[in-house]
Amino acid sequence: MSYYNDGSNYVHRSHSHSYAGSYASPHDHHSSSHSRPYSYQPAPPVGADPQLWQWFASVDTDGSGALSVTELQKALVNGNWSNFDLDTVKMLVNIFDGNRSGTIGFADFARLWKYIAEWQSVFKHFDRDHSGSIEGRELSEALRSFGYNLSPALLTILEHKYASGATTAYGPSLGITFDRFVRACVTVKTLTEAFQRVDTDNDGWAQLSYEEFMKITLIAP
Repeated sequence: MSYYNDGSNYVHRSHSHSYAGSYASPHDHHSSSHSRPYSYQPAPPVGADPQLWQWFASVDTDGSGALSVTELQKALVNGNWSNFDLDTVKMLVNIFDGNRSGTIGFADFARLWKYIAEWQSVFKHFDRDHSGSIEGRELSEALRSFGYNLSPALLTILEHKYASGATTAYGPSLGITFDRFVRACVTVKTLTEAFQRVDTDNDGWAQLSYEEFMKITLIAP
């Protein structure tokens, strides 16, 4: 399963919050605080999904035609109506900001929508107990399905790092919400690929300088 498969068919999902995450409709209760007054809005681009365009326009509060990180954060919610955390939103902007402007235009937003929809299916599949979060065994199964066989020690670190609330190294994890699950998986992928580039003989070992180590660490989402 590809993390960056933007070629799948667009699936128009109903605005149901029985699972993971989605975009907040402009008619939802927490859109009213940031929607612009009813005034002229440009017509959607040719071929654009009208509802997706309406959602985009409703959070484009400055009317610039592109979403900043904070505007995009208002558009993305988890199944419990919490907004995506800011670090995950920054990661998504970094992935989909085609012109490297630090913002997301509508075409990028449409691609991001498909990406989120694919991740929703993954999250729903591995959320075996339908709790709305991913816990230890579920996380292990998800990563293993992507080809990442992390040790129990690494899984524990990952689970606590991306837990949805305050936790300790010794207490139980509170689970990983949809937004943090996406970021955790992308982080594992990014770090694994960075390590593989320096593990030239593919034996699971590599000798790194401090500079190389810091570069690998700092590129992680």
